[in-house]
Amino acid sequence: MADIKINLLPWREEVRQEKKDEFLRVLVGVVVFAGVIVFGVDRFYNAEIDSQKSRNAFISKEVKVLESRIQEINSLQQNRNELLSRMQVIQELQGNRPIIVRIFDELARKLSDRVFFQSLTLKGSVMAVKGVAESNNRISSQLRNFDESLWFTNPNVTAINADKNFGPQASVFSLSVTQSTPAKEEE
Repeated sequence: MADIKINLLPWREEVRQEKKDEFLRVLVGVVVFAGVIVFGVDRFYNAEIDSQKSRNAFISKEVKVLESRIQEINSLQQNRNELLSRMQVIQELQGNRPIIVRIFDELARKLSDRVFFQSLTLKGSVMAVKGVAESNNRISSQLRNFDESLWFTNPNVTAINADKNFGPQASVFSLSVTQSTPAKEEE
């Protein structure tokens, strides 16, 4: 019998080549599919990042608008406070305006006979009075008049000097008295 030799090698080679081609097709398909998924995920996250950036930019813009409004409100509040303090000063001045008139009126009413004021100085609520009196008794009378007044308290003589230029018993005196405002009912 003649030896028949069947060569299966080319057939196996074809099957192997087909499996290899199929593997490469599947591998290329998987790589393409994975690439499409990675590209899609990348596009999705980039879109989310862009969206978040636009929201952050909007918030930053609104924060700047609000900060400018806050500065404007603070400026208006400061102007309001300044105006209120000015109004308060004006009201105090308006309220105290008659007081100085009343003080001068009270000085004239409480001036003793034969006593003359040369100068009046008011520092805070303490009034320094310099004047000339015919005698020391007139100075005592002036102190009593100040003590009886509702507008003056704590009269105190600081100096008495004889001065013959104004008369034989004349004295130049300095005294201090505290100015007080009586209660509204007593006015």
